[in-house]
Formats: sequence, structure tokens, C-alpha cells
Amino acid sequence: MKKTFLVLHAILFSFIVYSQGKALNWQQQRSHYQFPKWYTDARFGIWVHWGAQTQPDSGGGWYARHMYMQDVGNETWGTNAYPYQVRHYGHPSEKGFKDVIHEWKAEKLNTDALLKYFKSIGAKYFVVLANHHDHFDNFASTYQQWNSVNVGPKKDIVGLFKKSAVKYDIPFGVSSHDDRFLTWWLPAFRADTSGPYKGLPYDGRMTKADGKGKWWEGLDPADLYGLPPEKRTPEYIKGVKENYIRRLEELVTKYDVDMLWFDGYGFPYGDYGKEVCTYYFNNTLKEHGKITGVIAGKFSNEPSTVKDIERGGATEILPYPWQGTLTFGSWFYKKERPIRHSARTVIETLTDIISKNGNLLLNVELLPDGTIPPDHKLILDTIGEWINRNREAIYASKPWKIYGDNLGGGKPAKNMSETDLADVKKQSNDFNERTIGSPLYPNNEVRFTTKGKNLFIFLLNPIPGQIEIPSLGRQSYYNSKKITAIKLLGCHNKISFNQDRDRLKLTVPVTDGYTQVFEVKGVL
Repeated sequence: MKKTFLVLHAILFSFIVYSQGKALNWQQQRSHYQFPKWYTDARFGIWVHWGAQTQPDSGGGWYARHMYMQDVGNETWGTNAYPYQVRHYGHPSEKGFKDVIHEWKAEKLNTDALLKYFKSIGAKYFVVLANHHDHFDNFASTYQQWNSVNVGPKKDIVGLFKKSAVKYDIPFGVSSHDDRFLTWWLPAFRADTSGPYKGLPYDGRMTKADGKGKWWEGLDPADLYGLPPEKRTPEYIKGVKENYIRRLEELVTKYDVDMLWFDGYGFPYGDYGKEVCTYYFNNTLKEHGKITGVIAGKFSNEPSTVKDIERGGATEILPYPWQGTLTFGSWFYKKERPIRHSARTVIETLTDIISKNGNLLLNVELLPDGTIPPDHKLILDTIGEWINRNREAIYASKPWKIYGDNLGGGKPAKNMSETDLADVKKQSNDFNERTIGSPLYPNNEVRFTTKGKNLFIFLLNPIPGQIEIPSLGRQSYYNSKKITAIKLLGCHNKISFNQDRDRLKLTVPVTDGYTQVFEVKGVL
């Protein structure tokens, strides 16, 4: 009753505020926010982290930065970017990232086919990259002329995906990574330190006048790379942040987004990012009569936002919604990057995340032309088959009293490939993913979810035989009741079991090698 009253009060409060023509400030939104059911029930979403940096097939996921670095230092995943740029495009004193953008055409992009497929494999929401650290907008941006409508594909990437998301009735989100571009782009203003081009400035120092007679005539490189560092006055920095507000407010309004995802830690540009978030929530309130949007990022102490954990997961059940993000190899597809995940590891990750009250947002690394790499699609097909077979235990599921039993898998080591090492220190759970190189889970380790009166057991690494689950004994610490029936989802064969005071003994049938899910009745 109390929870129902609070929900009704929050909705009534919102209506009253807007009926008086007043927007809510962040603190008011924070106090009355309720996470929308579409998100908390979803448990699985698909993201396409895709843009002009996908065009080169090698050079790591920060290609735009590393192509200007003969020596990448600790950022070793970008080692191939500079030689690739010189070999395929030309020296960065003349042919820079602006020219990489020009080559990107997305010629086979079919957003209808992609969204239909993503929904068929079980995705309950979809997110597309709106801008990366490269400062390039993948949408029809009024406030950034370097965008995918004016340059490169000559397509409104975000708009096309939005239209398809509406067609296939799937919540639609956008991700923004742009607020670090001023420091991220600094190498573009340097020069080679050795070799025949030593001392010749890179194209970050070109001006609008340098474009006369060239394909980029009329565009200003400073709008993409920023001004050279020595010309950045406090007024200029302030203008960059104000421009960011205008771009993001246009993004969330024009495309009526259901989720706004931020990279980095806390609000982008501090109070400027908070202003964007406040505007976004108020816009959803204005359009829908209540705050229907979701804001996700690496926030702390912000109860109206989803806590995001990059390439990892929580180590315990969290009492609030959270999200783990994952990608097969690189965030942008690169054929040189070793693949870190298989269908098995993604299924295990999804299982672990939902047992702890989280969602998994899985990145699909589209090729430059807008299609899914064939080897990745095989993995996605298998994941989809598993999710659809076990959907009853996944969607709208809730954690049990504990997330698992027979916990012997151990804590995985940090996986530091393609990682901003400075950021790792800020949040301990980031990059703790289990990959194909991690030890297998023990054959008796399980995770739990619940829905209604049923408990679901996820056996992570099954082999035929018998396992014991102590937490489901009739006199266990967790007050497990008498089990009346157990079935294996997707299987009609009878499952043998015995529950005594100390444990549940469960007979595991022949397996296909992927996590098995058992529905348990009576125990709750």
C-alpha cells in the first residue's frame, strides 16, 4: 500500500507541476522518479556502437585519436592506427580523421532489417551511438556541421534507427561520449617526432580557408577537432559546453528518446550535463504526462539514474536498477582485435547480471557498411535461441534472497584491453568481465531469479549427472519450502530431484553446453 501511494503521489505531483506551467528541477525529479517498467522488465538490450571510426578495419577502438600518435604509450590497442592511416589514406598532416569520415558511406545500412532481427533474438530495447569522443554527430544536428547528414554517409543514422524502433515497437535510446573530446583530440594538433614528416603539423591545425577547392570546402576543422590548445580561452571552453547542451537537447527532443546513456563518470561537463538531464526528464514529462525516460551512466549517489558498469558486473545483488555493457571484441569493429566473447560467455554474463537485478546491454559491432559481421551473427543467433527458450526466467524477473549457490567460479581478473587506464581507478567493478579466456564455472555453480511464485535455477556450466544446491534444502537458512515440481525450460522430459533438510539434489540431463534453466515450483 505504501509503495502504491508513493507512486500515485509522484505521478500526481508531476501533473500538478506541469499544469502550473513549471518544470521540475533536478532535485524534484530525483525525489519523485520511478524507473519505467519497460526498462526494469527488459533485462536484455542491444546497442550499436557504430560510427566513422568503424571505417578503418584496423587501428583499435580509438582510431581517431591514435591515428595521430606514432607512439601510443600505454594505449597499446591503438598501435596499428598511425601506420594504417599513412598506408590507406595518407599522412595525417594532410589526410586526417576528417578524410576517414568522408570515406564512410554506410551503404548497406538497413535499419528495419536490423531492428527486426534484434527484436527476434530477444532484445527489449535498443541504443544507437549519437556521438563518440570524436565530436562527430550521427544525426541531423543543427549545432554541429560535422554530422552524418552533411558528411560521410549523408544519412540521419539516429533518425533511421528511431523510425525502425517505432515500427517494431521497441524502446529507443542514444549514447553520447562527446564530453571528453577536448583532451581526447589533443594529438591532432601535434606532429611526427621522427621520420620524413618530422615537425609537420597534423591536420588538426588546418583552418576553414585550407578547405577551398577540396571536398570539405565550407567546413571548419576546428568544429570537429576543437581549436588548437593555445587558442582555447575560458570563453571558448564555456562556448563548447553550451554548444553541448544545445546539441543534446536537440537530440533528445527531435528523436523522442527513451534512454540517454553517457560515457564517463558523473554528469558530462558537470552542471552542464545535469542541465541536459533535467531538460530530458522534463521533456518526457511534457510529452507523456510522466517521466518515462531513463538516464544511464557511471553515476554515484544519483537514485534517478541507472548505474552503468562497463565490461563487467556487480558483485552482489543491487537494490536499484543497473546495467552491464559488453562487446565481442572492440567497441568499434576491428578485424585485428581478438574476440573476447562467445555465445557461452555472453549467456553466462546475462545470467549473472539478471540474478543481481541488472540488465545486459550487448554491443553489436556493425561493419562500416552497416551489416553484422557473419561470425558475430552466428553468435547472436545462438544467444537469441537461448533467450527465447528461457524467456520466462529472464524478462520481468527479480532476484531471490541470494544471487547464487556453490560459488566457486572466483572473481575474474581485470580485462584491460582497450581500456582507459585512468578511468579504471574510479570504479572497481568496471572491466571485471569473464571472457573466453577465463576459467570455466564449476559444474554445480548456479544463479537464481524469481517471477511470481516460481524460482528459476540457472546452471551455468552443466554436465549430465547430479548436483546439490544447499540453499534449497527444506531447513536451509533461506527458509526454502517444499518443492512440488521442477522442469527444465525448453524440455518436456521429467526431471528427477530430491529435496531433504540440507539440500536439493537435482539430476542434470544431457546438455547442449549452454546454461540450463530449471523452473522450480513450491519453494518460495
